[in-house]
Amino acid sequence: MHSIFYYIWIKLKNMKDKTIDYVLRTTWLAVNKMYNEEASKFDTTMATGFALLSIDPEKGTPSTSLGPKMGMEATSLSRTLKTMEEKGLIERKPNPEDGRGVLIHLTDFGREKRDYSKERVLIFDNAIRSNISPEKIEHFYEVAELINNMISNKKIYNQKEHILK
Repeated sequence: MHSIFYYIWIKLKNMKDKTIDYVLRTTWLAVNKMYNEEASKFDTTMATGFALLSIDPEKGTPSTSLGPKMGMEATSLSRTLKTMEEKGLIERKPNPEDGRGVLIHLTDFGREKRDYSKERVLIFDNAIRSNISPEKIEHFYEVAELINNMISNKKIYNQKEHILK
C-alpha cells in the first residue's frame, strides 16, 4: 500500500496543466483524506480534531464564534458538537458575559484528544516544511492570502456581470 505522500505526488505530478481551483481542490481532498484516515484510528474525524483545536482550552469558546472560526455551516457544526459532547470531549456552560450564550469547554478527555490532534497537525506541517524550501512556503502563503483577499473583496467575479437580464 502506498503512503499518502505517494498518492499526492501521483495526483500532483502534472499539475502545471491544471487550473488553480483544481489544484486547490485535489490537494485539500488529499489532506482531508489523510487526516480522516489518521483520525479513524482513534474513532474520530478530522472535523472533530479541527473543532478541538479551535476551542480555547482555558476559557472555552462561544458556540456562535466556532462556526465562522472553522468555516463550517451551523448544521454541520451542531452535529459535530453533539457528537463531541456524547463522546465526553466537550461540555457546554452558560456564558457568564452573555446570559443567552453558551461557552464550549474541553473536558480533560477533550484536552487529551486536542493534544493528540495538535501533534498530528504539527507532524504534517513539519513533514511538508522539511521537503519544501522556506522561500517556496512563503510564496505559498502569499498566494493563498491573495486568493482569499480577492474572494473576500469580490474581485473574482464582477457582481454586475452576473445579473440576469
